[in-house]
Amino acid sequence: MMPFDRSVKIAPSILAADFADFGAECRAVEAQGADWVHVDVMDGHFVPNITFGPQMCAAIRPHVRTVMDVHLMISPVDPYIEAFAQAGADIITAHVEAGPHIHRTLQAIRATGKKAGVALNPGTGAETVENLIDMVDLICVMTVNPGFGGQGFIDMTTKVQRLRAMIGDRPVHIEIDGGITPQTAPLMARAGADVLVAGSAVFKGGSAANPAGYGDNIRAIRSAAETALPGRVA
Repeated sequence: MMPFDRSVKIAPSILAADFADFGAECRAVEAQGADWVHVDVMDGHFVPNITFGPQMCAAIRPHVRTVMDVHLMISPVDPYIEAFAQAGADIITAHVEAGPHIHRTLQAIRATGKKAGVALNPGTGAETVENLIDMVDLICVMTVNPGFGGQGFIDMTTKVQRLRAMIGDRPVHIEIDGGITPQTAPLMARAGADVLVAGSAVFKGGSAANPAGYGDNIRAIRSAAETALPGRVA
């Protein structure tokens, strides 16, 4: 894991990549400037979609040189934590809504030696994680209802601002997942987010064989976000 910092980080979601060539897709987005690789795990129960599990994470791990950011949209979570840790996840994020004992879940993630994240759906308030701040390395704010890529952005500016105030000087990332584009990234960066997950906005217009479009998209999102930060001039 890289040392903690609050610089803007772009985390392409491989949910929008070519499922037949994940290894090449991961290498391509990293070569084009991605900071992390975001893996959306869905179970068809907690969310209305099924994606992939620990075996796929293990398969792409050799192709990911940066941070493998694994977002578990599954319930129950606890029985699968060890498998995703062994698969090579650097960060494992569970939803506060996915079970009755999120504190225990975060303890279990930390016990594997991995970074622990907690995710909040759009309808869940910032106050639900107030007593978890010292248990987490990352708070993921969903700006779409989880389950599918390509959805429209739901503005969570006030929630992000509240979370940023709660965090203070703690080394905790605020990640935004859903609908991130060069138009929405500045809103979230200005509010206090530092990790921006983007799927279709990164992978459109390119391919693993012709990845220049990925780089253009990553740079456009990063530039828009960084320009919105205090002290930057548009």
